[in-house]
Amino acid sequence: MTDVSRIPESPESEAEIAFEGALRPANLAEFVGQAKVRLQLELLLKAAAMQSRTPDHILLAGPPGLGKTTLALIVAEETGQPIRLTSGPALQHAGDLAAVLSSLVPGELLFIDEIHRMARTAEEMLYLAMEDFRIDIMVGKGAGATSVPLELAPFTVIGATTRAGLLPNPLRDRFGFTAHLEFYEDGELERVLARAARLLDLRVDDAALAEIATRSRGTPRIANRLLRRVRDYALVHETDADEQAVQHALLVYDVDALGLDRLDRAVLQALIDRFAGGPVGVRSLAVSVGEEAETVESVVEPFLVRTGLVTRTQRGRVATQQAYAHLGRALPGGAVPQGPRLDI
Repeated sequence: MTDVSRIPESPESEAEIAFEGALRPANLAEFVGQAKVRLQLELLLKAAAMQSRTPDHILLAGPPGLGKTTLALIVAEETGQPIRLTSGPALQHAGDLAAVLSSLVPGELLFIDEIHRMARTAEEMLYLAMEDFRIDIMVGKGAGATSVPLELAPFTVIGATTRAGLLPNPLRDRFGFTAHLEFYEDGELERVLARAARLLDLRVDDAALAEIATRSRGTPRIANRLLRRVRDYALVHETDADEQAVQHALLVYDVDALGLDRLDRAVLQALIDRFAGGPVGVRSLAVSVGEEAETVESVVEPFLVRTGLVTRTQRGRVATQQAYAHLGRALPGGAVPQGPRLDI
């Protein structure tokens, strides 16, 4: 079994960690979706094993919830090596990174989540460590300071980022393999949900799985979370986890037919009702719903744009015809939008 340590402790609750951990696949064969990435990883790991060397450094890029941490743990399982887990925000000083690197054993994997949020001094130290397996430690201060080189055991960095464009080129170029994770199709999410339901000992029919999948925003993490909400609803109401139970449960939790939640719909409603469909700047939109601009821009907006409900222009955000149809609003000028209203 792979030895896993966390630096620092995750802010998630113990129950959430246990739940997510129980549903994570243990190897590439069990991992659903991302077929191209799985094939590329399998080739990379087999080649490294055949040459008796540590695998190249790996960068996993993509939106949250698509399996970056899971793939890192799978790499550890496939190679039989221990893995050290940390995050970019935890590495705010070069000394923080030096302490981690100097304690790695030969062949160990170092997983850095949100690697684009590392401090610049730590990034610069990581450049040398990834390329030459050594770091330079400054001893003393002022004119008497000297640089002492410290040799490191061969190791593999697995970086995960939701914003690959923020990585400096020198760091990005030191990764031998970059995997770009894509959103899941509904059919793939149904397979993820079916596996999770078996592990949770939850009897759920195909129609219910399909209903959850369509509301999961192409993201396995969200799919598993919604499945747990359906399980709770079925348990409390002593009913089967069928399609009707899914609809009732997700109605309680404000998840509509497209997967929009309360905040998504609040942003969409503000854009249409308060700003006449736009264009409007993201800061004004955020103030109107009582949220931070960064939250609207990084959490809400990407899904609204991807589903075609909002477009981004040079002048600001604009609601599309599909957005009016989804909320059952008339288009400016009184025209009736094409397409049915999608109620929750």
